[in-house]
Amino acid sequence: MSAIPFKTEMDFTYGEVTKMSPLIRRVIANNPSAFTFTGTGTYIIGTGNVAVIDPGPLLDDHINAIVNALDEGESITHIVITHTHSDHSPAASPLKAITGATIYGHEPIKLDNHDDGPKLDEDHDESYKPDRLVKDGDIIAGDNWTLEAVTTPGHMRNHICYALQEEKTLFTGDHVMGWSTSIVAPPDGSMYDYMASLDKLLERDDTVYLPTHGPAIDDPQNFVRAYIEHRRGRENQIIGQLKAGQTNIREMVSILYADVDKRLHPAAALSVFAHIQDLEQRGLVKSAPSPATLNGSFALID
Repeated sequence: MSAIPFKTEMDFTYGEVTKMSPLIRRVIANNPSAFTFTGTGTYIIGTGNVAVIDPGPLLDDHINAIVNALDEGESITHIVITHTHSDHSPAASPLKAITGATIYGHEPIKLDNHDDGPKLDEDHDESYKPDRLVKDGDIIAGDNWTLEAVTTPGHMRNHICYALQEEKTLFTGDHVMGWSTSIVAPPDGSMYDYMASLDKLLERDDTVYLPTHGPAIDDPQNFVRAYIEHRRGRENQIIGQLKAGQTNIREMVSILYADVDKRLHPAAALSVFAHIQDLEQRGLVKSAPSPATLNGSFALID
């Protein structure tokens, strides 16, 4: 399995503006964690009347930094959301209150209960209220910029990437990240959908990816292929565990993720669970009880 060419260093200071291209600026929120890397990268698109992609968590300093990043005479007219984890969308409402901007994104979702296992730090933003609903192929346009919505369910079922047509740049949210593989964790994540969304990106001709966490990805097609290969490799490892008679997800995690920070093992358990659900959906695995639960028992179908 080929290594994914992650980049682990970024040159930035919290609250300061980094110019990424003629039409793109970035401000990083001070919310670093094992799930967010250095923090949420909020992107400002265009000049004059601008869009903000993923305004981030509810941090007053970050909201102020976004507003202060504008040049004299500029206004935020659009707030664009990739998905509704709490490090991406909660600042939309207070930023709208300050600027009067319109919030664009997927329709709100209600997550199913998931009471039999660990939860992620990335809680769902229950306060999210878009003004305009976005679907695949929709165009969001400003004075000198055009964003195309590219629906990419998987990391979360309401995940949307956005393509800046003028610069052939795709804002990938958490679907593809430059510092780590994306977490796919039930109940809001689906490995089946995630893999289909990766295949969807291979059909596009974007030249640069800008994820919400981590540095730019400047060889996106090969990067996505490595992502797919990584996931298929992990699937084969899980199948190998099942062939060896292993039936318990947490015991699989202790073996498969032995070299990973143990703080991430609960998330890894959910990722393995997502793979198990995918294998069950494809008719390769049976579970007891059925459908699969995190604490269930699993076996290959002969």
